[in-house]
Amino acid sequence: MNEAGVVIVGAGQAGFSAASKLRSLGYQGSITMFGNEGQYPYQRPPLSKSYLLNEMPLERLYLRPASFYEEQSISMRMDVEVTKILPETQHVLTTSGEYPYTNLILATGATPRRLPRSLGGHLEGTYTIRNIGDIDTISPEFVAGRKLVIVGGGYIGLEVAAVARSLGLDVTLIEAEDRILKRVAAQETSAFFSSYHRSKGVDLRENTKIKGVVGKDRVSGIQLSDGSILAADFVVFGVGVSANTELAEAAGLKTDTGVATDAYGRCSKANIWAAGDCASLPFDGEQIRIESVGNAIDQAELVAQNIMGAGLEYNVKPWFWSDQYDVKLQICGLNTGFDRVESRITSETSQSFWYYRAEQLIAVDAINDPRAYMTAKRLIESGKSADPKIVCDPASNLKELFAVS
Repeated sequence: MNEAGVVIVGAGQAGFSAASKLRSLGYQGSITMFGNEGQYPYQRPPLSKSYLLNEMPLERLYLRPASFYEEQSISMRMDVEVTKILPETQHVLTTSGEYPYTNLILATGATPRRLPRSLGGHLEGTYTIRNIGDIDTISPEFVAGRKLVIVGGGYIGLEVAAVARSLGLDVTLIEAEDRILKRVAAQETSAFFSSYHRSKGVDLRENTKIKGVVGKDRVSGIQLSDGSILAADFVVFGVGVSANTELAEAAGLKTDTGVATDAYGRCSKANIWAAGDCASLPFDGEQIRIESVGNAIDQAELVAQNIMGAGLEYNVKPWFWSDQYDVKLQICGLNTGFDRVESRITSETSQSFWYYRAEQLIAVDAINDPRAYMTAKRLIESGKSADPKIVCDPASNLKELFAVS
């Protein structure tokens, strides 16, 4: 009979963070973590960058070595699928049996969207990028001179484009909206990256829609909405992700864009919690999902603290980053509801864009400008704003913002 304790569904960043935090807080009960990749918890951000470039070995992706889980008495079930949650009896059903729980943490992550089968999304040579297996499968396609078509101008699509161009591939990136990054960034940030990718040889086509994938068994091209066909040796879809909510929905938990939680990380049924990319949380009067490493860590650690009785509400402090070519984009805050953007241009490749709602600074995109990022992060996390006159003057010392904010 398995011992009732904390059961964690998902062996990614959030699941790992919850388990390790529980042990560091002195939790003595059993911890069982279920994953379906056959891998110990690992970092995802390097997958579309240094791991795809073969600059980072597999061992460096792992958050901790296998010995850590033995030392911490964290039972890893890395090839076991949780098939059902039974909230009434506090059990989960799995492909290796039934497990009781005192607390259940859902850290099930998200799944990349792709075209339906009717539009050719099943053809060989079409890929999404989310896990180690995806990269290991797609890596042999990255050969200089081959034609890659990327569908979607979000961060994943842009990072893959940067890797492919650095390896000498012929890259076309298609974005249905009138600009890349439209869902997540202001016009100013979009314009910088559009220009930069074009300068590196990417055929970037904004405001371009597709009809489907062309090919019999393997992709040979992408058909655009105007009927024209782009030749492709392979295709990568980077059109966002959907939260993995199926288990929660079947168990009768409240869901929206993700598994709905309150400010404490609790779900709608007793002793069930959620964290990471699968979870939606309250922010500024609405439920949102935050897809970032920082959120996965912070939210999961909060859940662990609250399981231990802390009674803490989540103080959201979002931060993100993206590496493309020799450009590092660092983002702090959430730009939801911004009404203006102030620009600080210190050089052609070092810029930052400061988002305001009314007079309040709410987010910053810093491009090759770590000083602007760190300054803005401190201001936003302390609830302070920033004088636009100082922000916009590239000769100003950003330390002045602390004196006047």
